[in-house]
Amino acid sequence: MKIGSLPLEGHTILAPLAGVTHLPFRRIVKECGVSLVCSEMVSAKGLLYNSAKTETLLRSSRDERPLSVQIFGAEAHAMAHAAEKISHRGDVDIIDINFGCSVRKVVKTGAGVALMKDWENARHILQAVRKVLTIPLTIKIRSGWDASGQQAIDIASMAQDCGVDAVTLHPRTAVQGFRGCADWDLIRLLKQHLTIPVIGNGDILTAHDGVRMMEKTGCDAVMVGRAAMGNPYIFSQIDALLDGKEMMCPTKEQQFNLMRNLVDVCVDGFGEVPACRMMRSRLVWFVKGWEGCSRFRRAITGIGSRREALEIIDTYEQELCSRTR
Repeated sequence: MKIGSLPLEGHTILAPLAGVTHLPFRRIVKECGVSLVCSEMVSAKGLLYNSAKTETLLRSSRDERPLSVQIFGAEAHAMAHAAEKISHRGDVDIIDINFGCSVRKVVKTGAGVALMKDWENARHILQAVRKVLTIPLTIKIRSGWDASGQQAIDIASMAQDCGVDAVTLHPRTAVQGFRGCADWDLIRLLKQHLTIPVIGNGDILTAHDGVRMMEKTGCDAVMVGRAAMGNPYIFSQIDALLDGKEMMCPTKEQQFNLMRNLVDVCVDGFGEVPACRMMRSRLVWFVKGWEGCSRFRRAITGIGSRREALEIIDTYEQELCSRTR
């Protein structure tokens, strides 16, 4: 598959997730076989005013590429400035514009999914951003403000006319948030209306779900978010099934090694104290449903050093191994 001039080796994309898809996590997921990673949502105004926090979100590494950076905002000049500034860094392969965030503080500024009912401003933003870019431009949308999906088709068609290279659809309405079920039929309808690639997103909990979405909708790739938090291998599993190969299920040893790797890259990326605070909630992603996981969860709530985190991981692994002998 290609997005504009950028070829992708597979059909899987890591969704942008605030507080999750930072550089250390993207590097972990890349090692597990994803085709394309996406940054956390980056504020265009933050870049316009040289926010240090916003700049931190743009940290990248050569080993995670290809990389998509998602920006959000409601003013065409700020969005164009952000897109141009990011693309000139030389370490980003795609700029993605957020048309789907339904968080109140984003929507009330006119950004995110609010753009799906502000056609003129959406058009101005797309035209302004496309004008300053030489790299591919994509957008991520919802089904709109009602369940019909017509807003998604209209916005996506307009985006295609403005030179957007691919569209990702999360087929839930603005008011749904993440509640209810994603309407995959809307992905199929959108695919029928566009000539550019359509990427499906929503309710992919397992590798088999990803394959079912592609088969049911005809979409060109799938974007996975929350399911990747506990199983970064889901991307290589989806591609394996699509290629007619046997799906690799990670062993407990591989999962524990992933946990250790996540601790290491987060400490290296954020510093020991901030990383350990983060690990108190992140490490539980990998052990959900495992025997004794509640004790492990309690043990990591107070970790304050890399050594302590690794010792708790080692202890839990040894406990599980002793029970299976």
